[in-house]
Amino acid sequence: MRFVDEIEFVVRSGNGGKGAISFRREKHVPRGGPDGGDGGRGGSVILEATRQRNTLVDFRMNKVYSAQSGEPGKGNRAYGRSGKDLLLEVPVGTVVWNATTGEQLADLSEAGEQWTIEGGHGGKGNVHFKSSTRRTPRFATPGGEGIELRLRLELKLIADVGLLGFPNAGKSTFVSTISAARPKVAEYPFTTLVPSLGVVRVGTGNSFVVADIPGLIEGAAEGIGLGHQFLRHVERCSLYVHLVAASDPLGSPVERYTALQRELAQYDDSLPKRPQLVALSKVDTLPDDEVATLCAELQSVCGTPVFPISSVSRKGLGPLLHAVWSVVQADRERRAPAEGEEE
Repeated sequence: MRFVDEIEFVVRSGNGGKGAISFRREKHVPRGGPDGGDGGRGGSVILEATRQRNTLVDFRMNKVYSAQSGEPGKGNRAYGRSGKDLLLEVPVGTVVWNATTGEQLADLSEAGEQWTIEGGHGGKGNVHFKSSTRRTPRFATPGGEGIELRLRLELKLIADVGLLGFPNAGKSTFVSTISAARPKVAEYPFTTLVPSLGVVRVGTGNSFVVADIPGLIEGAAEGIGLGHQFLRHVERCSLYVHLVAASDPLGSPVERYTALQRELAQYDDSLPKRPQLVALSKVDTLPDDEVATLCAELQSVCGTPVFPISSVSRKGLGPLLHAVWSVVQADRERRAPAEGEEE
């Protein structure tokens, strides 16, 4: 299935049915009064977050989604049938925007959360307008019009850990080693063209979700390459793990680390300030003393411990994953409602 994380389409809630103009026509009942029933309510369009979807690709086929309109009222005080609601299931992490005005309408970050465009109200039948001075009202009210909006849906992956790094830093291999995810792995840039999620288990009953954020190159924040399409996915993470290749023809680990931090800051200056762990990857290609030197140089710049790792040999993965879990666990406890409070 193709990954799609941004889409636009039009939604229309249903029109309300018009009220009926009707009078009783019964044998032996002279001058029967008004009995026009109300029109039915127009159907609503409901967007609901679900964990059963992880892409917006299903919305590529249709450009307009319409709920059913309500039926008009009838005689004998019969109400028109209400229009059926239209339920659109979207992935958890979907942000809903008004594509015309740019206004954010909803952020569906939890399973079961809904955002609704109400249908038009049903019109009133003439039975409601009878009075002592108006015995035969020959009018009713029309139903309310539905609402039409052009929406832009933007998917932001919900993951505990965002995996950062320039192409060929070893992110895909790292994800495939620590989880059951199987991203494409190859020795050329842009191996990963879509974000990839993996569940990582640490010990018994402990797990977290890691997202491989692809396509980052210098200039990504300005739209160069693919990274600007995926930087939004790092916004919700509790922690970032920045992989820096021990050997990179484009620069030293310090230079590559600094360059990526600059890209994050240009996209959102709060991102580099969030919790982050740094791992020096592919250390199995260098002597131990050289690895120690590179770690020391990198640590002096990032200000946090640097974890030397090799996804191929699994060297150093245990300490890194336990450090990640400690941060994730602390963040979950911080976000959890206090005991006795309502969620």
